[in-house]
Amino acid sequence: MTKLKCGAALIVCAASAALFASQTRTWSQGDYAEFEKGTIKNLSVRSDGLLSLGPHSRELMDTSSAYLWALAQDSKGNLYAGGGSGAKLYRIPPDGKGKMLADLDALGIQALAVDSRDRVYAATSPDGKVYRIAGNAKPEVFYDPKTKYIWSLAFDSKGDLFIATGDPGEIHRVGQDGKGKVFFKTDETHVRSMVVDANDNLIVGTDPGGLVMRVVTGGSTQGPAQESGLGQALGQGFVLYQMSKPEVTAVAVGRDGAIYAAAVGTKAPSSAASAPSPLPAPPATAIVNAPGAAAPAGAARPVALPPPSVGTPAGVNGGSEVYRLEPNGNPMKVWSNAQDVVYAIAFDGQGRALLGAGNHGNVYRVEGPTSYTTLLNMPATQITAFQKGRDGQLYAATGNVGKVYEIGPGLEHEGTIESDVFDSSMYSLWGRVSFEARLNGGQVAIQTRSGNLDQPQKNWSPWSDAVIAPKGGRIASPAARFVQWKATLTADSGGRTPELESVDVAYLAKNVEPRVEQIEVTPANYKFPAPVAPLVSLSAPSPTLSLPPIGKSNTPMPAFSLEGNAPTMMFAKGYIGARWLASDPNGDSLVYTVEIRGEKETEWKLLKDKVAEKYISWDSTAFPDGDYRLRVTASDSPGNPPAEALTARMESDPFTIDNTPPRITSLTAVRTGGKLEVRWHAADALSNVTKAEYSLDGGEWTVAAPVTKLSDSPDLDYLLTLDAAPGEHTVAVRVLDEYENLAAEKVVAR
Repeated sequence: MTKLKCGAALIVCAASAALFASQTRTWSQGDYAEFEKGTIKNLSVRSDGLLSLGPHSRELMDTSSAYLWALAQDSKGNLYAGGGSGAKLYRIPPDGKGKMLADLDALGIQALAVDSRDRVYAATSPDGKVYRIAGNAKPEVFYDPKTKYIWSLAFDSKGDLFIATGDPGEIHRVGQDGKGKVFFKTDETHVRSMVVDANDNLIVGTDPGGLVMRVVTGGSTQGPAQESGLGQALGQGFVLYQMSKPEVTAVAVGRDGAIYAAAVGTKAPSSAASAPSPLPAPPATAIVNAPGAAAPAGAARPVALPPPSVGTPAGVNGGSEVYRLEPNGNPMKVWSNAQDVVYAIAFDGQGRALLGAGNHGNVYRVEGPTSYTTLLNMPATQITAFQKGRDGQLYAATGNVGKVYEIGPGLEHEGTIESDVFDSSMYSLWGRVSFEARLNGGQVAIQTRSGNLDQPQKNWSPWSDAVIAPKGGRIASPAARFVQWKATLTADSGGRTPELESVDVAYLAKNVEPRVEQIEVTPANYKFPAPVAPLVSLSAPSPTLSLPPIGKSNTPMPAFSLEGNAPTMMFAKGYIGARWLASDPNGDSLVYTVEIRGEKETEWKLLKDKVAEKYISWDSTAFPDGDYRLRVTASDSPGNPPAEALTARMESDPFTIDNTPPRITSLTAVRTGGKLEVRWHAADALSNVTKAEYSLDGGEWTVAAPVTKLSDSPDLDYLLTLDAAPGEHTVAVRVLDEYENLAAEKVVAR
């Protein structure tokens, strides 16, 4: 019995039923791409395919805004959110219902910050301004940088506010009195993202050059800047890395001082051509001038369209990538995706980077340089901002639609995954379902349902009773063409999650008869080689015949490729062969019986049985000349019990066996002066005479044309007039029919 497999683990279905082929197959799912096709709820999926319970999440507020771009939290635990369209600021108290705090005069709020006195700062775009809101007081303009966009706000330890702007790409420094000025200029169009590190230095990301920079603000000289040996002066920027993508949407600094940077989009060809390859060494133009310093000769500010965040996040193309820049400066790509776009970076309690992305609403956790986990999928399209909570939770802002969610710190108690629909291609009996899992005190329960439509919502069977034993159990769903499984993961009493690695479903397709689709008789006088390799001959090689693909013209053409239908045929006088096309819908192995019958006969005679190949050749000289047919019977008995094996058969078109040469009659040679007049008649019983030749006195054979000029008949007359010197001459003639049967005669003329 053959056991076939459709996945990573092999399961043998012990069940057997009448009319079902005994080839058990297994549909197996166990990697990320397979699980991702399913419908997942409250589960996380690691990049190697491990399923576990995801972090608990709940909606805190639906702001009714289209997008939220920024989150911040004060010392009392109040959460603030801002976005667009319409620059509305919302406040969500720790134990109360969120509400709108302010409606500012702009299209949107792009950034938020809270100072040590719990005053909220909101940056608007376009034609950006920074507003300050103290408690429930009326908002007031705190600072106007006179730029089109404000992308980020951040306080240092002294209470100074840094403002990252766009068009032009600058950083302003503002004191607590609201007085400020440009602190740092870049040659970029936008300072797109910004964060203050532990040493009060700024880590910024730009657009469209995709630069990740460190800008010294005058804080501590200890830490990563000193370790890297940069020796920067106040107000100078050092390019730590240039991303291959143009817009650095988010930067963050981990507890170990490592910098995480996310970049999105596709660089324009001119920018891409000048971008360095991702090597540890920074670009040659690493030092960026502080305000007032002369720009390098010939330097020009890149021209770029507004970043995607100005409008709709869904407009971003090119996917995204995330790099970790080690404290020593070494860059390492730790995550990338061709479609998803990262808008926010945060860290969990263990210091692992969390990525908020669109346009599928996923939150990712970076596990290492080559692995990640899709922690959860939010109902909204984009995760646009993160804010770390006071008690280990993480807050997330979303776009499409603008909502605020609380994530963690605990896990969900229960989660499910519904697999995609499996099509067995034919009516099938379902066997055993089993799974590989580490239960960790929890439980994994597998259910199935089946149907004969590719949409499980329409007229399918209900979900079966759950199978909870890892070794599996019999599937109770009825036989059908389509099947689907659902796994439910439940935590133990201590909140520990089970981990599901793979699910296997055994099935047995209904046995369907094989098909013989075409039979083709090969040219005469050639045979297929024996299965064993032929012995090497020291004589001249025999002629060979390579057949064209079956169904094409079978005119012998030695240069033709067979394309895998059968091996090359060898010349063998008197042999004839046949080949055929046959298949089995179940994929069963087939064996063939070949029979032959003369056109005037009534019973089939066995030519050969138990033929494993799809071709045969035999010595036709054992058969009288005449017209015959072949019958090929295909059986799937090698893979099925005798009582369940099925057959199919097909008859060939008529073909001719002709091993008798033509007859040469009335051969005469008469001298007339200096000429010899040679005449003869050639006739064949079954086929046309195709060729005639003569030889004078043992000379070379020369083609002779019939009287009619055309070799198109079984009966042909020939007339030759040859130059001949006086004396005795011998004339030999020979003729061939369509099956290369040769006849020869000679005559002596005096």
